[in-house]
Amino acid sequence: MKIRRDIYLNRLISKRHNGLIKVITGIRRCGKSYLLFNLFRDYLANEQIPDDHIIEIAFDSFENKKYRDPELLFPYLMERISEKDMCYVLLDEVQLLDDFESVLNSLVRRKNVDVYVTGSNAKFLSKDIITEFRGRGDEVRMYPLTFAEYMSVYTGDRQHGWRDYVIYGGLPMVFSFETQDQKGVFLKSLFEETYISDIIGRNKIRNKAELEELLNILASAIGSLTNPSKLSATFKSIKNKTISKTTIKRYIDYLCDSFLIDNAIRYDIRGKKYIETPSKYYFTDLGLRNARLNFRQVEETHAMENIVFNELKVRGFNVDVGVVVMNEVDQNGKKVRKQLEIDFVCNKGSKKYYIQSAFALAEQKKMEQEQRPLINTGDGFKKVIITKDALAPLYNEEGVLVMSIYDFLLDPDSLDF
Repeated sequence: MKIRRDIYLNRLISKRHNGLIKVITGIRRCGKSYLLFNLFRDYLANEQIPDDHIIEIAFDSFENKKYRDPELLFPYLMERISEKDMCYVLLDEVQLLDDFESVLNSLVRRKNVDVYVTGSNAKFLSKDIITEFRGRGDEVRMYPLTFAEYMSVYTGDRQHGWRDYVIYGGLPMVFSFETQDQKGVFLKSLFEETYISDIIGRNKIRNKAELEELLNILASAIGSLTNPSKLSATFKSIKNKTISKTTIKRYIDYLCDSFLIDNAIRYDIRGKKYIETPSKYYFTDLGLRNARLNFRQVEETHAMENIVFNELKVRGFNVDVGVVVMNEVDQNGKKVRKQLEIDFVCNKGSKKYYIQSAFALAEQKKMEQEQRPLINTGDGFKKVIITKDALAPLYNEEGVLVMSIYDFLLDPDSLDF
């Protein structure tokens, strides 16, 4: 089954011949190898690049194990690289190559070599690229399947597709399993045997139970405002354990570094400044989040907010949580200061959007509640409410665009309606 990943393929294509090492990063099993060795390789073939000008090595394959030694790999590459014509070097799981930084830096200095690599999040993260390649790395961050990518190969209608996507997420390998039980077993095993093992191994964590408890708490409260101090208090009151906020902050950093979770920081829209704490945390893949909780807490409301956040990140937006501070007079005539929340403030270049994720807008009161912070931002940037079952995208009397989750996710230009 071929799944098109045009978002990332186009990003790779746009970076051809830029003199940098193109590094595909992302959570394990999100499709990095498939993007490099199938989709990008096919693109090069369609561009009439000769086969002998494309060098592919997967370092996790047994037949290529000897090439993990740079003293063997480098002469092999030099033999195959043309003296004049452009050659494309595609390397998968490059962290398995000893001293890979030196090898890649040597390759990229050659004017007729274009280098593309993938790396496991166990040993090869965004910050590693910045550190090791000293300005020569160009990262392409990859995510699990978006809902649009998922539906491109799903055999049912979008309502059933949405149901399965909310429960089992967007890791491409989920399509390899037919039954719900098989999907659940796969995701739980993957979480335990791969992701947690990666994080513990990379960061030399001694207390695995603490990390797993933190994961459970974060998974139970996706989209809720929290910080290390609150989480430390939760451990104390509910788990009867004492874990310092410093340790929790370090664990959260590990989880973000592994691409398992992501965070959104609060931003004071009128004051034009960041509020460092508390923040919101979202899972990069909902199937993994649900597996972590044994599929016991699949709340569509919170799941939809998480999916909207991930979609905005895939589209290349910087995403924050918006805060609108208002001074009002209460029923007793006292002045009160209120903080209204906008789920997402999204920026990309000159574009800016304010977005609310509201699962249902059954009553006018709920609509007024959702759009109140939007119409009090004090600026003219586009305001959007995404709900589950809007009939069609439309602007209401307050100038707020209301659209369904399906219209938002299935149309890459939906925010420009």
